[in-house]
Amino acid sequence: MTSKIKVDNINKVSDDSNIIKKCGTTTTIGSGASNPIVVDGSAVTLGRCGGTVALASGATQTGFGRTGTVDWATTVKTTDFTAANGEGYFVNTTGGAITVTLPASPSAGDVVAVSDYANNFATNNLTLGRNSSNIGGVAADSVLIVNGAAVTLVFIDATKGWIVTDSGNQSEASQLLPAYVTATGGTITTSGNFKIHTFTGPGALCVSNAGNPLGSTTVSYLVIAGGASGGTGNGGGGAAGGFRESRASDDSYTASPLNATSGPTYNLSVSVQPYTITVGGGGAAIPYTHPATGNTGNKGSISTFSTITSAGGGGGATSSGAAVPANVPGGSGGGGSRDGNVPGGTGNTPPVSPPQGNSGGNGGSGGWGGSGGGGGAGAVGGAGVGTGSPGGERAGNGAAGITTSINATPTTRAGGGGGSGEGTGSNPSYGLGGSGGGGVGSNNPGPRNATAGSTNTGSGGGGQSHPNGGGSGAGGSGIVIVRYKFQN
Repeated sequence: MTSKIKVDNINKVSDDSNIIKKCGTTTTIGSGASNPIVVDGSAVTLGRCGGTVALASGATQTGFGRTGTVDWATTVKTTDFTAANGEGYFVNTTGGAITVTLPASPSAGDVVAVSDYANNFATNNLTLGRNSSNIGGVAADSVLIVNGAAVTLVFIDATKGWIVTDSGNQSEASQLLPAYVTATGGTITTSGNFKIHTFTGPGALCVSNAGNPLGSTTVSYLVIAGGASGGTGNGGGGAAGGFRESRASDDSYTASPLNATSGPTYNLSVSVQPYTITVGGGGAAIPYTHPATGNTGNKGSISTFSTITSAGGGGGATSSGAAVPANVPGGSGGGGSRDGNVPGGTGNTPPVSPPQGNSGGNGGSGGWGGSGGGGGAGAVGGAGVGTGSPGGERAGNGAAGITTSINATPTTRAGGGGGSGEGTGSNPSYGLGGSGGGGVGSNNPGPRNATAGSTNTGSGGGGQSHPNGGGSGAGGSGIVIVRYKFQN
């Protein structure tokens, strides 16, 4: 027969305290909080099949891991707080909106849950602050806006971050509230659901909310650099500053032909920070000089926003015999000098895609040739024409600018300045300014003074002829416009 040991209690020899004690239907193993019990074996089974293993009130467990569930805190939260891994919270937003900040530096498998205690999330929302981690793969806070929402989130990895594994509601699931880009700076106007920031001088676009994919996260932009001044001494027209634009995918205004639709300059996203805005100045005008001592036009200055830089326009060339650059490159290139002494400058320098501008026109050759017009955003500068005899020359017109409706109104900018020439009053030889604000070139006799490129268009100024005393036209200053969706 099987041997048996029958005993109610087992006590320690040293102090007669209980090691195993039978009292009624309860068997207690252990002799106090300071005396741990070690069960050593390849497999340890607690409880019988269908039974329950329970931790005493106030006891804690280690080593068992989590199964995607939380321990619910019974103290209702009524103010902002930071959640801890493994805990669930009943949140009462009756007194106002509340932000629950998710745990910092979470590990895979961490779990947090929240539930609407007062059925009031629709009136006063609950925000889940991401605390530098993504939520569902998105770098944006989540906002619960449905009454009765209850959500459990598990941290997976750095890419997806916190993922909702369970949600419940008496009527409908919790939702993510759209968030929109929010910023200040410049002159602010609106067009429908879009906000427009226009900078005509230096400043900053200060972003306070980067938005989320259900609202907006990207911006449209127009960045035009300063135009150049025309050259003197039968000088070429000044060129337009570089013209760079991209319309975001959630926008629908009529963009220019230079609109970027792919690559890193398209759908430009923003983050919460200030973005320094640089608006390029136009090249300064040059006083009258004799052709023997003429000067190349002054180049325009760059304009910048975020990662976008537009190059200043190239100055108009001079026919001076002094040492001058072979050409004057830039966002668009400056017009070449009379008789083809100096060719038109190269546009789109440095090169970007789409191109930010075009080359300047060459001067006319064959004797008595007019100077070339400055390049513009929409075309190459007009070439000068030589006739071989005095009084019949023709200067090239400034190149056309291009039109965009980023500011809600179709506006043409970045035209080239007209070249200069010599012709009679009945046969004027000056070059016209390109559409979008290009300055007019001068002629002799006439006299007609060269004019400046229009302010905040990035257009080039007109070239100056000999011996007209008016000097060359200054380049027009640039402009920066940023546009984004701010409501639905």
